[in-house]
Amino acid sequence: MSLKRGMGLRIKIIIISILFPLSISPQSYVDIENGHECVDLGLSVKWATCNVGAKKPHQRGIYYAWGETKEKYFYFTWKSYKFWQDGNNSDDVKFTKYNTDSLRGRVDNHKYLKPEDDVAHVDWGGAWRIPSFTEIQELIENCTWEWTTLKRVKGFKVSSKKSGYTDRFIFLPAGGFRTGNKIYGEGYCGCYWTCNLDLRGCYGAYSLIIPLSVASSYQGDRSYGQSVRPVWDPKM
Repeated sequence: MSLKRGMGLRIKIIIISILFPLSISPQSYVDIENGHECVDLGLSVKWATCNVGAKKPHQRGIYYAWGETKEKYFYFTWKSYKFWQDGNNSDDVKFTKYNTDSLRGRVDNHKYLKPEDDVAHVDWGGAWRIPSFTEIQELIENCTWEWTTLKRVKGFKVSSKKSGYTDRFIFLPAGGFRTGNKIYGEGYCGCYWTCNLDLRGCYGAYSLIIPLSVASSYQGDRSYGQSVRPVWDPKM
C-alpha cells in the first residue's frame, strides 16, 4: 500500500500503551444523533462509536473507496472507481470529479467531499459526515491512544485528554484495508478516510492510519477500500 505523509503539516506520533482486553459497557455520556451513537470527547465534533456498516464498536464495518457510497467486490483498480475517466495507474489516471489539475481530467476544483459522495452522510443522514483532516489531527493530538482488544478484535482505545471529558473514549478497530477482493493488515493496522482530497496529483485522499505503534495522518490512493468513522457536526 503506497502511503505518503499528509499536507506538509507536523505529524503527531502517538506512542501506544499495551492494555488488558477492553470491556465496553453502556456509558451515560453516549449520545444518540439521528439514530446513531456518538461520544462528545470535548472536541469540535462528536465521534461515532461505530464504523459505517457496523453495529458494534469492535466490528470493522464496510470498506469504501474515497467518494463512493456503495460497497463493491473489487478495489484498487482505477477502471472500477466511480470518478475514473482514463488511465490505468496513479501516474496517468484522469478523473471526472474532485480534480484541481488540468492534466488529471476535468477540473472542478472540489477539494472536499460533497454530501452526495460522503457515505457517512448518505447512509446516516442528518449532520453525520466523514471527518476532515483537521478533525483527525485534533483527535490525534487531544486524545490518549492505547492499543488493546475488544471482543477479541485489536485496535485503539482513544480517550479524551480534555478537562471534564477524560472518562470518555471511542474504540477504533484495526480493520486493515481492501485491495482487489482481499483484506490486508487486519489486526495490526486500520485505515480511516477523511473528506480531504490530496492536491498533489489529485489521485489520493487523506486518511487516519493506525499501525500497531502509532497514529498519524497519511495519503493513499482514492481507489483503496478503507473504513469510515463518522462525526456529527452540528454546524453542517
